[in-house]
Amino acid sequence: MTKPVIWITGASSGIGEASAKKFSKEGYQVIISARKEQELNRVKSECSDPSSVQVLPLDLTDIESLAQKVEKAIGFFGQIDLMLHNGGISQRSLIRETGLDVDRKLMEVNFFGTVALTKALLPHFIFRKTGQFGVISSLVGMIGSPYRSSYAASKHALHGFFDSLRAEHFKDNIAVTMICPGFIRTNVSVNAITADGSSLGEMDEAQANGMSPEKCADEIFSAMTRKKEEVYIGGKETMALYIKRFFPTILSKIIRKAKVR
Repeated sequence: MTKPVIWITGASSGIGEASAKKFSKEGYQVIISARKEQELNRVKSECSDPSSVQVLPLDLTDIESLAQKVEKAIGFFGQIDLMLHNGGISQRSLIRETGLDVDRKLMEVNFFGTVALTKALLPHFIFRKTGQFGVISSLVGMIGSPYRSSYAASKHALHGFFDSLRAEHFKDNIAVTMICPGFIRTNVSVNAITADGSSLGEMDEAQANGMSPEKCADEIFSAMTRKKEEVYIGGKETMALYIKRFFPTILSKIIRKAKVR
């Protein structure tokens, strides 16, 4: 049987890199994308079977190039079975200090870039009557917090879009797994953009003490292979989702006092 093919964006570091290595280890053919080709080549060389890994540099803000990128991705192995949307950027800035251009950048990368790539790949899944989207959201895709306003908005938007896609294409055997990590030990906070669009350049304490990206990748693999609709990954911070569901006022008080930057 043909090995299944997974395409992973944001695969040059962090969760994307760890996921590429995990799926390669489990026997998948893997396509890895991000802007940094040199880092992608490093990730490929460190996978269990580099011969079954293809590098495809990609910029999610270059919307016009995405249809061509999909054609090239399909051409590598003749098909794509799973798409793991991991590419994106985070935020560390207050609403009152953040320029609208920064808000737009967060939405362009995290939401519109992901949506555009999805729409470009969707006909392939429909034609084959099979496919799965794994979408890296966040706990703040369900709970807004200070310093994350438009990042949270972009992740909330992904939930709405992919819930609709799941419903519309159920008969096409297309699955969606929404993946909501909490604090994972990656450079997401280091690369997060601030009020003027510059990078924060430092690691959050909570991020530094978070779950390893390798453990996160293990849970992503488990959730996607079981075709779970939604999964929450992390430590005690995931309890916030249940507090919000049953005690929303208490969560609001916790969020106001939480050290989130």
